[in-house]
Amino acid sequence: MNASDKPALAGIKKSVLEVPAYTLQTYEAEVKLNQNENPYDFPDDLKQEAFRRFKERSWSRYPEFVPDRLRARLADFSGWVRDGVLVGNGSNELLQAVLMVLVKEQTPVVIPSPTFTVYALISRILGARIVQAPLNADMSYSADVLLTQARESGARLLIVCTPNNPTGTLLEEGDLERLLAGFSGYILLDEAYFEFCGRTGLKYLHRHPRLIITRTFSKAMGMAGLRLGYLLADPDLATQIAKAKLPYNVNQFSLTVAEVALDNQDRFRPAIQTLLSERARVGRELAALPGVRVYPTAANFFLFELPVSPRETFHSLHEEGILVRDVSSYPMLSRCLRVTVGKPQENDRFLAALRSCLR
Repeated sequence: MNASDKPALAGIKKSVLEVPAYTLQTYEAEVKLNQNENPYDFPDDLKQEAFRRFKERSWSRYPEFVPDRLRARLADFSGWVRDGVLVGNGSNELLQAVLMVLVKEQTPVVIPSPTFTVYALISRILGARIVQAPLNADMSYSADVLLTQARESGARLLIVCTPNNPTGTLLEEGDLERLLAGFSGYILLDEAYFEFCGRTGLKYLHRHPRLIITRTFSKAMGMAGLRLGYLLADPDLATQIAKAKLPYNVNQFSLTVAEVALDNQDRFRPAIQTLLSERARVGRELAALPGVRVYPTAANFFLFELPVSPRETFHSLHEEGILVRDVSSYPMLSRCLRVTVGKPQENDRFLAALRSCLR
């Protein structure tokens, strides 16, 4: 029996029935390097400060309808204007809001391939026509391909993740300028990992009102468990995107912790510097392994290609207590795994286990 023939599913949109769900199989492991998380937890004394501030708030009351205090802090932090800042329950919620506002049935949306699969998932549910723009063989972006696909398809939206997940690819600044100058539609720039590369498209917001930037507290700020993201856009555009967000979408505790994080930005820089140092070391040691191809990264993870089965290697690493991400089902990545940069001792265990697998 087809899904559409089941009585309970008779009214479900065809675009929903046909799209595969975003899933992640749960594995237990001593060393968890599969979700691009920050291995360094939110500092304990800052947790205590967050608890203190949260305790002073009334738990029986809704959070602010518009969290203007946090929006103002994010405006100062990012160098943008408060009215162009939106706060979301993770940056994924803001991505969804952007798509809900811009996409209707058969709207062409250009998405690089491979990239974060949630872009296409939500777009397809909304009825969009996905136009794939393949990366180069070395996983770098091709501005020519992006522009050609956008123009020929009559696209309304182009989504670019930089650095890209799962490849680590960075969209070069000159290429971003070309895209902004050569494409008349909207460009959604997902900068979830921008703290690890020091590059942002923010300076173009003043001149390009159809540019939208999303960011997250999940990675560099070590707040993945609290689900907080933010969006930067032209204030008029942000006002329209806000209509697609649910009211009271961010809970009081996450808002409080975000304020504490922004009050103590310097506390997160040592961990970021350690991760960057470890990224360089892990990259060198991975590249030295026979038959392993390591792709350049500007994020806190590596995509690497193996001379043996990635699925078997994934399970072998898991048996050694190391959890990485199997991305071999992605386009162009049939022999690849992805590993997050962890703490030095975690990286050592991963490298030792991988060497053992390759023998």
